[in-house]
Amino acid sequence: MTTNATAIALKRTGQLMPRVGFGLWKVDRPTCATTVYNALKAGYRLLDGAGDYGNEKEAGEGLRRAIADGIVKREEVFVTSKLWNTYHERHQVKTIAKKQLELWGIEYFDLYLIHFPISLEYVKPEDKYPPEWWGLDGKIHTINVPLRETWEVMEELVDDGLAKNIGLSNTQGSLLIDVTRYARIQPQVLQVEIHPYLTQEALVKQAELLGIVVTAYSSFGPQSYVELGGDKGAAGLLSLDLVTGIASRVNKTPAQVLLRWAVQRGLAVIPKSNNHDRLVSNLQVTSFELPAEDVKAISSLNIGLRLNDPFDLDPNQGTLAIFA
Repeated sequence: MTTNATAIALKRTGQLMPRVGFGLWKVDRPTCATTVYNALKAGYRLLDGAGDYGNEKEAGEGLRRAIADGIVKREEVFVTSKLWNTYHERHQVKTIAKKQLELWGIEYFDLYLIHFPISLEYVKPEDKYPPEWWGLDGKIHTINVPLRETWEVMEELVDDGLAKNIGLSNTQGSLLIDVTRYARIQPQVLQVEIHPYLTQEALVKQAELLGIVVTAYSSFGPQSYVELGGDKGAAGLLSLDLVTGIASRVNKTPAQVLLRWAVQRGLAVIPKSNNHDRLVSNLQVTSFELPAEDVKAISSLNIGLRLNDPFDLDPNQGTLAIFA
């Protein structure tokens, strides 16, 4: 498998997962259905969603519209979703997965991930959906549910045909190894934050040795966090002289260079854009190569900057320090 291949074969099932997908995080509900429809029309064949994104129903509407118009067939679209933290208890996993499938209007997920290795107190969907991090009192309430309990029900989703593949997100090395030791059905994909400020070489190598495909999110680094006030003062990668210089030299956009840097490392990527031209260009990153010295130069930007860290939500909650 070369890094110019447009899909990656998952180890257990052999199912082909597109290397470049369309991420649904922060895609606004009012425009989500149209955005998904346009992404599929532009050629995207992977949609990366989650219960926490709050736009599953609208994403499903866009998918069904594309199917109805003959743009795609359901089996041609790789749909990823994620289990939120408030549903980790054994008796909650399957119920919420079925609810998410109903919102999407589909019968199975191609990939279903545990969003974070953090268990939170259950919030009834009828009271608040998505529940986000906070209980109804506005506070974060962790509970003692071991990841093994959650994973065993994730495996039942595969048994029941509700998910073709299962995996993990925001999970680091030691815990990843632990899951593989007891898993009856091995995780097929690990989705984590990776960008030039957080290159995670050791984790990527570990996943490769375990036969787990790595999907990088937040490929543009601080760009996605500015409006949330979570960019931590980091310089934007898209306007960095190193990146714009390489982009000019290879006649590509800075976004394409950053995505290609990840793809050339063997990663899958899930960028999003509400701009149609950028949406199209982001998909075109498997057709060119960056010189090895450029890949190395971009990697040298690594400063271990993690932008999505639950510990930042409440430093007094030790159980949120999953990246410690």
